[in-house]
Amino acid sequence: MTSTNLVSRQAAPLRERVVELLRQDILDDELHPGERLLENSLCERYGVSRTVIREALRQLESERLITMLPNRGPIVTVLTADDIESLYDVRRALEGLAGELFAQRATPDEAAALLAHIADMEESYLRGTLETRTMSKDRFYELLIGGAHNEVLDSNLRGVHTRIGIFRHYAFLDDQRVRHSMDELRGIVDAAARLRDPALARERCEHHIREAGVLAIYEYRRHVAEQA
Repeated sequence: MTSTNLVSRQAAPLRERVVELLRQDILDDELHPGERLLENSLCERYGVSRTVIREALRQLESERLITMLPNRGPIVTVLTADDIESLYDVRRALEGLAGELFAQRATPDEAAALLAHIADMEESYLRGTLETRTMSKDRFYELLIGGAHNEVLDSNLRGVHTRIGIFRHYAFLDDQRVRHSMDELRGIVDAAARLRDPALARERCEHHIREAGVLAIYEYRRHVAEQA
């Protein structure tokens, strides 16, 4: 492990900053599924003490990004096909609800913001880089979920999105898949923000996640096999 992510002690509370950096390294595939997380290496990587590293590992274990193995210690979580299918079952239901509630509850300004963002995504998502695609999709969900006006839904979806972040970015590397995804996102925005049709918005959100789940299993299996 390199020491390119040394933590500034002038930043937010130290443990929180290390959690953010370690989480992002996992989500960016800098730390791979199944990779052992050695305390000494992590201390060197982030320039902090073992106590801080142990606290950060406990936090990420609670988010299920890290798994503690007997006699081996922490590793980056390796998901099974059943794990991914279960996550996408929940994600499909929650995002379907988000689309439905957005169509019912979003203010005119919130609807206009989502319509404006889908227009921006023609550049930032469809023709963008891995980084801009990730940021653009995150913003899409921020607007969709915010317009649903349901804090419980927001909290639960954030948890699901964190867990699928281990493999989600693989989808942004395939231009053909991005084009197909963009078509579906346009349909969601049309139903939720322009037509304000709750049933159609739910249907299109669920369809989008159903297809994404099938591809996620394939991509994750392929990636883990390559890392083996």
